[in-house]
Amino acid sequence: MNTPSPLLLDAATLRQLAQASAPSASPCPCRLQGATAWESITEERWPAALMQQVGTLRDPELYEPTFEESHPKGTRYDSPEAPLSVLHFPFNRCDVYRCTSCTRLVLRYTEFGGYYIDHRVRVVDAALVTD
Repeated sequence: MNTPSPLLLDAATLRQLAQASAPSASPCPCRLQGATAWESITEERWPAALMQQVGTLRDPELYEPTFEESHPKGTRYDSPEAPLSVLHFPFNRCDVYRCTSCTRLVLRYTEFGGYYIDHRVRVVDAALVTD
């Protein structure tokens, strides 16, 4: 049986989904509220039971998405203020999840280094979403 492909999301839809989420300030069992910049998260720490995939930013038509980053205001990859540019790395390789407990929207992708595999996660801030 084939699993349906995740829905490809654009910047406007990602922003709308993030605006619609209303996570509370109280701690959630997902423990992702502090991931305002990219954070490594092992498979064991990923709260799979709480996460529902709502889509992807990775275009299935692109064999190799760009590694170019977007930092028009001089931010860096690991900055909480860095724009979430869906057409640039690493966002163009992300799947989008929502916590079923706190409704927080997060991005997740896997970094493949020379000697390691590193799963990374970041909370979606609607104000930072761009094309």
